[in-house]
Amino acid sequence: MLKKQTVWLLTMLSLMIVLSVYYLTSPTSEDLAYIDNGETDSEETATSESGEEMDGTEVDDISNLGQDELFTTIRMDLNDERSMKKQRLEDIVASSSATTEEINEALNEIDTIDQISTKESILEDSIIASANYQDVLVRSEDEKIHVHVKVEELSKEETVNIMQMVRDEFGEVTVDVNFQPTGS
Repeated sequence: MLKKQTVWLLTMLSLMIVLSVYYLTSPTSEDLAYIDNGETDSEETATSESGEEMDGTEVDDISNLGQDELFTTIRMDLNDERSMKKQRLEDIVASSSATTEEINEALNEIDTIDQISTKESILEDSIIASANYQDVLVRSEDEKIHVHVKVEELSKEETVNIMQMVRDEFGEVTVDVNFQPTGS
């Protein structure tokens, strides 16, 4: 019988996967949620393409919605992949037929996955705070760390600073720093 936590985790993972597929396959800004704030159709204010109301009141710009979701989608996919791997490792740990060596290896891998996820999160927050970037994505693959920064342009000095921050957190690893223009 499955534990409550396992059922809850599987339910949340399934929900995340369904939502990811939905957002990846839906048209860009056509499916935004509508909130009825009591205005009738005759009272609505027309908006321009830039997202500003014609009467001068500013509205959130939704033209970059697709771009802003890219890093979030990649993070969700990475978290899903890691969660599934951890679940398989936890199954090994819970298995009565697993040897002590297999259980220890599984536990060590779970710890490694948790440590990498924590380091990535800390590094993302540190990089964003260091230069006030719009968004940062840090991914660890084998012995290489990929850093993607959402900024119009990235100078050599900023790149070197980011590489140093990665080495401070992860040690001597190969670092790949890229930037994604913000599109503004």
